[in-house]
Amino acid sequence: MACQFSPCGDYATLGDFIPVRGVYPAGRLDANSEGLLVLTDSGALQHRIAHPCAKLPKTYWAQVEGEPAPEQLARLASGIDLGDFVTRPARVRAIPEPPGLWVRDPPIRYRKTVPTAWLELVLVEGRNRQVRRMTAAVGLPTLRLVRWRIGHWSIDDLAPGEWRDVDVGALQKE
Repeated sequence: MACQFSPCGDYATLGDFIPVRGVYPAGRLDANSEGLLVLTDSGALQHRIAHPCAKLPKTYWAQVEGEPAPEQLARLASGIDLGDFVTRPARVRAIPEPPGLWVRDPPIRYRKTVPTAWLELVLVEGRNRQVRRMTAAVGLPTLRLVRWRIGHWSIDDLAPGEWRDVDVGALQKE
C-alpha cells in the first residue's frame, strides 16, 4: 500500500481504506512496512511528527535476519554512516517476538537454517528506509518492520486497518 491518498500505480492507497477527507499522512511508511500512521489536517502537527529537527521519538520493531551481537547493537545505537547521511544516536535493544502481533500478509521469507531476531529501535528522525538501511549496514537485514509508536501514541489496541480520532493537544505540548 502507498502512504498517500492519490493514485499510485497498482498499489492500494489510503483512500481505499480511510473514509476521512482533508487529512494527510504525517510521515510515511514504505510499501513493505507496517504500523502506525498519523493522519492530520494540521501543518504544524505534520511538521512536529515528520521533520527530523522536531526529534519526536518513533518506535519500530524490526524482525532481522541473524542473531544480533552486542557490537552490532552498539553500532546501531551510536549512529551509522549510511553514505548520504549519518544517523543520529538511537535507543536499540533486542526484544522477544512481540506478543499479539498480527500475521503478516504476505509472510516474510523463511529460511530454515537462518535464525531471526527482533529489535526495538527508537529514532528521533525518520529518513527514507532508515531502519532497513541501518540494520543492513551492521549485517542484520530487516525482514519485517512495524512502526509501533510515534511520541506517546501507539497501536497497542488497534488491529490492521483500524483507526481512531485522537486528542493532539498532549503531543503538541511535548
